[in-house]
Amino acid sequence: MNVLLIAGARPNFMKIAPIYRASLSYKNVVCSIVHTGQHYDKEMSGTFFEELEIPQPRYALNVGSGSHATQTAGIMVAFEEVCRREAPDLVLVVGDVNSTLACSIVAKKCGISVAHVEAGLRSFDLSMPEEINRMVTDAISDSFFVTEESGVANLLREGKQKDRIHAVGHVMVDNLLHQVKRMEGIEPSCFETYRLKEAAGPYLFLTLHRPSNVDSKEVFGGIARAINELAAQRTVFFPVHPRTRNMMSVHGTELSDRVILLPPLGYRDALFLWKDAEVVLTDSGGLQEETTALGVPCVTIRENTERPITVEIGTNVLAGTAPERILAGYRQSLEKRGRARVPQLWDGRAAERIWQVLAGEGR
Repeated sequence: MNVLLIAGARPNFMKIAPIYRASLSYKNVVCSIVHTGQHYDKEMSGTFFEELEIPQPRYALNVGSGSHATQTAGIMVAFEEVCRREAPDLVLVVGDVNSTLACSIVAKKCGISVAHVEAGLRSFDLSMPEEINRMVTDAISDSFFVTEESGVANLLREGKQKDRIHAVGHVMVDNLLHQVKRMEGIEPSCFETYRLKEAAGPYLFLTLHRPSNVDSKEVFGGIARAINELAAQRTVFFPVHPRTRNMMSVHGTELSDRVILLPPLGYRDALFLWKDAEVVLTDSGGLQEETTALGVPCVTIRENTERPITVEIGTNVLAGTAPERILAGYRQSLEKRGRARVPQLWDGRAAERIWQVLAGEGR
């Protein structure tokens, strides 16, 4: 079986890494990694792939940034040539980025089966580009690998065949647990932020990058007021996304001296900080799940989430973007510590289950 694994941005590699590693147990499976180049990331060096224990991509499409239409079209044109050359049996896509959508469409047009990992997640907010990507990808996929119960319910409601829907757990959690175990053998002082972390006492960890949060001066200003109020009590570590840094300059956003601005961090460097935070504040999708997996309190600075299980039984509090709601969310998140649970099947073996299904289907 010839399989193409698609990744468009750094978080996608965290998801395909366990899938690639698990494929090595199957002698009749050959996986090739395709990096669309949707996001350029200088951190993705040879060391990056060594840490994930995967080879560098066989195909690098180098599409780059642009409008959604420009980027999606560029990926489709470049990936069509890969499909013609490889004639794969299966294209496996993860998540909800433009690369997920583009490669799924191309594969189906070429008569190639598509498997979607993280299928069925819904925010029910069509103003989010990711929601459109999720819905369209699921509309044409052949196999659906689901992380949580809401995904199964959404897919059934949309008319998908029950025998094509597979609750397998979460490959992002596979990677997280794998990396946590590997970090146990690394001396903490090797991390660049070690001294900052040791001197901070109880601290918070913040990520913020969504256009809906940072492009509006009013919304960003309100979030900043809440963060500054929290910073009066706790040091806040804030690795700043390039888009966010630019908008801070445009808006003249001022943050407390106790908000420690850091450059974008690699996966392990970020994990080194957030895993021991008192609370994580984020507008990321993945961190909602990863914090739940490790039992770290999380406040999501968004009006909705496509990952409801992290709120229902996990450590996540959906706070919205208003300052008073963020502060209330912080207090609520502390109360959830010790009462939250890790969702079923988030045990580090999702990738194994995916291959059990695919091998059983005779691909």
